[in-house]
Amino acid sequence: MPKFELFGSANCGYTAELREWLEWSGREFTEFDVEQDAAALDRMRRATGGLSNVPVLLQDGQVAQIGWQGRSCFIGPGK
Repeated sequence: MPKFELFGSANCGYTAELREWLEWSGREFTEFDVEQDAAALDRMRRATGGLSNVPVLLQDGQVAQIGWQGRSCFIGPGK
């Protein structure tokens, strides 16, 4: 079974939409709020080549999706 990790922000509606889709589709996942967890933000940026957009979905440690339906929220450089 694939391991899914959702990197997002409580302030991003697209993170909520992707979370709802994951739950609806029955996928188990671990969620990280990159505005509250600096280590998660660093890991997300390493996985995406430095991007600061959420949500990001990793599958087995690899980027499966950035954004939700072509939309995303920007997490500023100071975060």
